[in-house]
Amino acid sequence: MFRELTRKQKALPMDECMELLKNEKRGILSVIGDDGYPYGMPMNYWVDEEGCIWFHCGKEKSHRTDALKNCSKVSFCVCEQGTPVEGDWALIVRSVIVFGCIKIIDDAEMIADICYKLSRQFTDDENYIQKEINAFGPKTLLLRLKPEHISGKRVKES
Repeated sequence: MFRELTRKQKALPMDECMELLKNEKRGILSVIGDDGYPYGMPMNYWVDEEGCIWFHCGKEKSHRTDALKNCSKVSFCVCEQGTPVEGDWALIVRSVIVFGCIKIIDDAEMIADICYKLSRQFTDDENYIQKEINAFGPKTLLLRLKPEHISGKRVKES
């Protein structure tokens, strides 16, 4: 159902894909938008112990939530900044693409728990995190991406 990489020698092993997903903080979530056009947006995220990827967004009507209500299938792409190659201008860059379905969750306890975990990736300031959850939790939805296919690759820019 999902395509294999054309250049298999560039493929990342699954453990490296998961490591990249767990260490990066942002990626591009793409949905099937209006009139079948793809719609991609940068998103902060958190990966749980089962490998599900969690996002948060507002409850208000939006292009993203309308698209997800019409079709839950998405792709999510994460790309690192890259590692320099000694003596060369080129970088080695790893990227991961996840395909799966999003489930929209509107449960206050889960929202507080997942938003706390997501926030801890950015700050240890407990007061700030709690203030944000208290202020915005009631206006927040969770998006849970359950991966159906994950692939990654390593390329040298040149």
